[in-house]
Amino acid sequence: MLEVKGVSKSFTTEGGETVRALDGIDLSVAEQEFICILGPSGCGKTTLLRIIAGLDQPTSGEIIVEGTRVTAPTPKMAMIFQEYSLYPWRTVLDNIAFGLEVRGMGKEERYAIADRYLRLVGLEGFQGSYPYELSGGMRQRIAVARALAIEPAVLLMDEPFGALDAQTRNLMQRELLEIYNETRKTVIFVTHSVDEAVFLSDRIVVLTPRPGRIREIIPVHGGRPRERTSSEFVQIRRRVLDLIAEK
Repeated sequence: MLEVKGVSKSFTTEGGETVRALDGIDLSVAEQEFICILGPSGCGKTTLLRIIAGLDQPTSGEIIVEGTRVTAPTPKMAMIFQEYSLYPWRTVLDNIAFGLEVRGMGKEERYAIADRYLRLVGLEGFQGSYPYELSGGMRQRIAVARALAIEPAVLLMDEPFGALDAQTRNLMQRELLEIYNETRKTVIFVTHSVDEAVFLSDRIVVLTPRPGRIREIIPVHGGRPRERTSSEFVQIRRRVLDLIAEK
């Protein structure tokens, strides 16, 4: 349902130097699949996700989603960032309904949809609250609900739990899996955390140091939620760490 075909990306620095961030990325993502992308710092994970989202253009190659070439942001995909990107002057419900409002949907209908997703992420009773009144985990739930409300085919997540403390992060991972099981969206999730990738994904895409190339794609079998201390979990985690450590 989503194809990354021969995607490369180069930048020119202020000093005139050409930097190759990505080099020949080929990746196929199936419908309802949960993919995690990780690799060493600076390997181009976020750059790749932004290209998939249509926020940046590749130097060469293309992105195809549901048979259509991506050249700009599309309603078929929604992106969630680490920094929440909520509007502080809007209530929780208004933040969730924002994308529907931009599309011109009537107030009653968009609030009904927003309320449904607010309940899905477990924020009943906080409709009239403002982001500054909520914890980091709750704000990220709002961001997830807002993305889901526009009914995208693909959910793109750029280290969405990176700013959270360890306990909240583990809680959000479990809640994300519950939402995933409920909605069955296709998810592409960028993370620095090997543990997070093994816990969440169907497949882990490991990138090389810059320029980012696919070093290996590792399938993760078994049901969810996974036991982090199981021998299978530990074995996959060790394999991914070894791949990231390779030069």
